Amino acid sequence: MGSIRMKKSTMLLCLLPGVVWYSLILLVPVILAGYYGFFDWSGGVNKIFVGIENYIHVLKDSVFILSLKNNLFLVVVCLVGQIGLAFVFAFMLNSRHIRWKGLHRTMSYFPAVLSAVVVGFVWSFIYDYNYGLLNAFLELIGQGDKAQAWLSNNKIAMVLVAVPLVWQYIGYYMIIIMSAMSSVDPQIFEMSEIDGASGWKKAVYITLPLIKNTLIVCVTLCIAGNMKIFDLIYSLTGGGPGNTTSVMAMYAYKSSFLSYKMGYGSAMSIVILIISLMIVGGSQAFMRYFTKEDER
Repeated sequence: MGSIRMKKSTMLLCLLPGVVWYSLILLVPVILAGYYGFFDWSGGVNKIFVGIENYIHVLKDSVFILSLKNNLFLVVVCLVGQIGLAFVFAFMLNSRHIRWKGLHRTMSYFPAVLSAVVVGFVWSFIYDYNYGLLNAFLELIGQGDKAQAWLSNNKIAMVLVAVPLVWQYIGYYMIIIMSAMSSVDPQIFEMSEIDGASGWKKAVYITLPLIKNTLIVCVTLCIAGNMKIFDLIYSLTGGGPGNTTSVMAMYAYKSSFLSYKMGYGSAMSIVILIISLMIVGGSQAFMRYFTKEDER
């Protein structure tokens, strides 16, 4: 028993620095943000207690509501674009008929290595009106009359923002899905081919059920990532034109550090955290429910 207690105490001692560091960089800021959210505070020494007024104002703020809708739009697009395309590419590269698999994997994963700020600047050049590749391509194929300042178009700005976001992380999820596929016994795929399953049937009825737990992880990461997205959109559009491409994290940043509404920005951060946890938790519960239903 003494040795067991010693092992537990040693384990707790090893975990202590991580727990302390985690608390300092995550829990303490969250607690402080929740506290400052109860004040009308511009960052100085003077604070005016306003109760839950900031939190109520956040839920009624039209720009925040628009930003939330933009986040949800990105979540839906990226669930289909990032994970959907990643599954298709992973399934194709998992086939023994594909040559140069290593090259394909490397090229597909390369965008995920790039900084989101770099990706934003690169795609801003692609969309640029004067020397962008998109307008140059339209000129090349004789459609120069359709050239425009793409990111200034309110109707399609969010779609244009979603394109580089999907492009950047397809390879990231593809690698995760391919690792899950590689852990499946190859004999299962061979037997399914003998039974006549091939193409999309093998993908839907054989592969998907076998890697569903990995897909749940991918969906969770995708939702969490798009609910807190900031850097790519900041470098690409800055939330413009107007607030068309604004997202929640960007609006909280602008409210806190540009408008000096630190109390309001803190309250907004807590609301963002709660909404994100609800969506992530709800999606996990939803997927696990249907996973259990399929097992029955």
